[in-house]
Amino acid sequence: MAGQAVLFLLQVVTGVLSVALLLRFYMQAFRVSFNNQVGTFVVDLTNWLVKPLRKALPGLWGLDLASLLPAYLLQLVFVVAVVSLQSDSEAWSALNLLPVLLWQGVLATLRMSIYLLIGALLVQAVLSWVSPYSPLSQPVGQLTRPFLAPIQRFVPRIGMVDLSPLIAIVLAQLVLMFL
Repeated sequence: MAGQAVLFLLQVVTGVLSVALLLRFYMQAFRVSFNNQVGTFVVDLTNWLVKPLRKALPGLWGLDLASLLPAYLLQLVFVVAVVSLQSDSEAWSALNLLPVLLWQGVLATLRMSIYLLIGALLVQAVLSWVSPYSPLSQPVGQLTRPFLAPIQRFVPRIGMVDLSPLIAIVLAQLVLMFL
């Protein structure tokens, strides 16, 4: 029972921090302005970790590796915790288990990225109906535009309704089934 409680708390902490780090990574990659409520929150929450890492870990092709690497490492820590609490660790040697754990960390980071995309698509869909001129509409739109633009080329609007977010969510769910 205590192991489950520790695992739950670890999942919450690593999940929230990983989402913030991935959001920072994607906001920078898609050139989304940080001059909004979400951007300010993300920067304030992650600066203590990203700023020192930037000195040792430069960006690559314009990508902020100082935000992506800690998100991956947090997911790796969670995967290692799950494996160590739920399996007989003596059955596996550390050398045999290491590649599997590293790969599971990559998959967990990809899953987290897809969940972040789905969340952004849902927020965008709700804002487009409820408050299209909200201060969050522009940054969320900039985050989702690279995923929606290819779909919008093939799927026209029906009336005044854009079905591309729904199709993107369905496709993202399909990708999650294979991860």
